[in-house]
Amino acid sequence: MSKNRVAVLKVVSEQLTVSAAAAEFGMSRQHLHRLLTRYREGGLDAVEPRSRAPHTSPHRASEEVRNRIVQLRQELTGNGLDAGPVTISWHLGHEGLTAPAVSTIRRILHEAGLVVPEPRKRPRSSYVRFQAAQPNETWQSDFTHWRLADGTDAEILNWLDDHSRYLLACTAHTPVTGDDVVATFLAATEENGVPASTLTDNGRVYTARFGGGRNAFEYLLPLLGVTQKNGSPGHPQTQGKIERFHQTQKRWLAARPAAITLADLQQQLDTFRDHYNEHRPHRALRGSTPGTAYRATPKALPADARTPGHYRIRYDHVDQHGKISLRRAGRMHHLGIGANHRGTRILAMLDDTTVTVIALHTGEVLSTHTIDPTRSNWRNQQREPGRWPGSL
Repeated sequence: MSKNRVAVLKVVSEQLTVSAAAAEFGMSRQHLHRLLTRYREGGLDAVEPRSRAPHTSPHRASEEVRNRIVQLRQELTGNGLDAGPVTISWHLGHEGLTAPAVSTIRRILHEAGLVVPEPRKRPRSSYVRFQAAQPNETWQSDFTHWRLADGTDAEILNWLDDHSRYLLACTAHTPVTGDDVVATFLAATEENGVPASTLTDNGRVYTARFGGGRNAFEYLLPLLGVTQKNGSPGHPQTQGKIERFHQTQKRWLAARPAAITLADLQQQLDTFRDHYNEHRPHRALRGSTPGTAYRATPKALPADARTPGHYRIRYDHVDQHGKISLRRAGRMHHLGIGANHRGTRILAMLDDTTVTVIALHTGEVLSTHTIDPTRSNWRNQQREPGRWPGSL
């Protein structure tokens, strides 16, 4: 029995006076008189403590907003997208609705039964968070496995900017090879500039250092002045951003019909890349999209670039006739490298006047060619193979 009830009963049964009851139960005489009035009007139930909450709240989320929060949760989850309170708040704002506090959105989701309890996670305060200060300061890369509709194994190769989480490239392969790493990296540099550094694990497509040598990617980076960083073996947390990104990517793919061919999977990845970069708020970016964050800050540059100025890079193999072909200003040109270099993997670096062809596995300059738009064949201006300055 509550204190209010006991005090009132003591008075109405004349066991205690109002003054004595107020002193004994630690309340003022005025309050006890109010309780007696409520008792005479409504009985003992009326003396129980009443809620102090206002009958109406001008800040309470409207029914329209509450319904939209529930709809967004279901729609985003069904599409394999992030559907947390912060993301829902972002979508409400972009739809012209007044978004309530994130805690209110979370409470609405709980009330609707749309939150599944998870095992207790490690507290965020225990993590040491690293983030590059500028776009292009560090590019992370990794690949993850996926399956086509008929069960065929495929692999998805991703390049992610560490500062902004901007998805620079995502491509489908069966499987990922060292050539794919070089080709996708160079394609990303054509579109976004050359990064100051890369961060990957120790997979053979990224490094051959544990095999006593170097691979094409390891020869390429010093030519561009890019610092190569590799995580410690058995410590994937170093590449935590891209490891976590794989979950987001796979959740999105799983919400769609399985791709029948590798080309179908690539189409899905192209759609995902656009949505992820430009139409999805990122919680680590305080509600900004990766595309907005990537473009908001000046890009970092390689600290020791070997090829200053404007240039273009082409990754290729010398053909069986000792030549390579490249297109410039809509016209195909043929460059003689030398029959003794047949099959050699090369980098062709083009500036405004010259094409320099470098053997990727040694860093040697195999040929130089003066750009002449009027001619189809550009001869080798170099008599003897040399070594590219600064190559290892």
